[in-house]
Amino acid sequence: MLQESQYTEDNIRSLDWKEHIRTRPGMYIGKLGDGSSPDDGIYILIKEVLDNCIDEFVMGAGKTIEVTIKDRTVSVRDYGRGIPLGKVVEVVSRMNTGGKYDSKAFKKSVGLNGVGTKAVNALSSYFRVESVRDNQQKAAEFSAGNLTLEEDQVETTKRKGTKVTFTADDTIFKNYKFRNDYIVRMLKNYCYLNKGLTIIYNGEKFVSENGLQDLLQETITEEDMIYPIIHLTGNDIEIALTHSKTQYSEEYYSFVNGQNTTQGGTHLTAFKEAIVRTIKEFYNKNFEASDIRKSIVSAISVKVEEPVFESQTKTKLGSTDMGPDLPTVRTFVNDFIKTNLDNFLHKNPEVADALLRKILQAERERKELSGIRKLAKDRAKKASLHNKKLRDCRVHLTDAKNPRSLESTLFITEGNSASGSITKSRDVNTQAVFSLRGKPLNTYGMTKKIVYENEEFNLLQAALNIEEDYEDLRYNNIVLATDADVDGMHIRLLMITFFLQFFPELIKEGHLYILQTPLFRVRNKKKTIYCYSEQERIDAIEELKPKPEITRFKGLGEISPDEFKNFIGEDIRLEPVMLDKASSIEKLLEFYMGKNTPDRQEFIIDNLKVELDKVEA
Repeated sequence: MLQESQYTEDNIRSLDWKEHIRTRPGMYIGKLGDGSSPDDGIYILIKEVLDNCIDEFVMGAGKTIEVTIKDRTVSVRDYGRGIPLGKVVEVVSRMNTGGKYDSKAFKKSVGLNGVGTKAVNALSSYFRVESVRDNQQKAAEFSAGNLTLEEDQVETTKRKGTKVTFTADDTIFKNYKFRNDYIVRMLKNYCYLNKGLTIIYNGEKFVSENGLQDLLQETITEEDMIYPIIHLTGNDIEIALTHSKTQYSEEYYSFVNGQNTTQGGTHLTAFKEAIVRTIKEFYNKNFEASDIRKSIVSAISVKVEEPVFESQTKTKLGSTDMGPDLPTVRTFVNDFIKTNLDNFLHKNPEVADALLRKILQAERERKELSGIRKLAKDRAKKASLHNKKLRDCRVHLTDAKNPRSLESTLFITEGNSASGSITKSRDVNTQAVFSLRGKPLNTYGMTKKIVYENEEFNLLQAALNIEEDYEDLRYNNIVLATDADVDGMHIRLLMITFFLQFFPELIKEGHLYILQTPLFRVRNKKKTIYCYSEQERIDAIEELKPKPEITRFKGLGEISPDEFKNFIGEDIRLEPVMLDKASSIEKLLEFYMGKNTPDRQEFIIDNLKVELDKVEA
């Protein structure tokens, strides 16, 4: 008989603010991660500090923000009003303390709950805050949220404003490193949304004169646009949109009060509905919504009073109203687009004609594919009942309305042995496995028809749940797990080609990764070291001398499930597949996957020889 567990006063424990944040960091900054994903915690820490600087800019205080990152230490300096000197310590270390509770001063603030900077403080091994006001400076330092130094208030000639410096705690954010591309993207977004703001990052200056129009011009080249970007602005709303000649899917960038709502929300839903409704009415045609939105590349930014987000990381807007005694988000967005987009199309008939041709083309393609799609869906359903290609995880099934969890991962593997090792060692709650059979097809230059006719790709897109809409993606992280040999590299390239060709937003939004697994195991009776490069192998041999046992892993299937737990668990190493500018997709595919050319041969010789030497070692 099981002994009854005791539940007494001794079981009740109260955590102070910093202990609670450090014990449950996910409640405050989402997932931790190691910096390989744009929504990893170390970037949320930077964002939380920057949000305060942006609010100062919005209030008309300070037009420049300086951001410096050296090694793992981040410094953010604004030239706003500065924290009131008597409250410098409290503002960064006492919950429910801050200026944003005064809704008159911060009606459309990014951060409303006064938690952000406290979370950064609690999750940093080193944290320093300096405030300058009225030629006086006050500063304090902390470690893991504990006050270690409080400086006296002193006179200074520095310009007014606030400077925060922090180093994320590596006992919480393990093996982390900052990816420059993610930081630049974040900073550029702040500039797009705040015309007149200058951000200087490690000496490089970012500024935007045209808001969301500049964002789209960074995303798509003029030669890939069906028509020039439509850019419309109003009180508390800004939109930009065009359609792509080459992209199959829809692509949206959405923002609320300067916050990049990567998971959308009520404003994005309203935006999609309004675009469809307005275009139907303009042409007086009952087009399918999917035909209107196919290949759209667009952005929307709204400002909402006292917004309600669905999580502390503010990635999805939950508010239904623009603010107290104001219209609903849906009504506000729809009325703006109905009036302004309709007016624009009437005044620009050449754009209206180009858009109509695009919609009619999408309609023809949809009808041509409809039969194939139905057969493919039926085939995928039947196959999923019998085959073992997909071994699913549990986490995304817990919420039907929002099935994608930030922690959910799909490993795409080659062969049964590799799939078996990962399947046996994975976390069944958050990690799923999809097994490829042989080398996938080179899809370069092929139409979307091939995605439905090819069994591997049909089942893969069904597993990802992106047959109809990228927004329905089931897994936050898609990881290519192939052998570290020439064949494995080839499979990676073919899979990246597939995603670039048909689902480029998966790469643009930071969902695609390559799993880094060790090439060598070096061990003696006392210690085992896994090495991811030739240099690490040399260093390990030096550390474990004399004559340790050395194993070369030629395939994932050679790594036992017990060992594999080390490589897909807490210490997982993921290399993000990154794309600086979507405009280069066509040229990238042509260069790497098109007809063989002297240029490509020269590139391979110059850049891959070292890698292949490692593989064959």
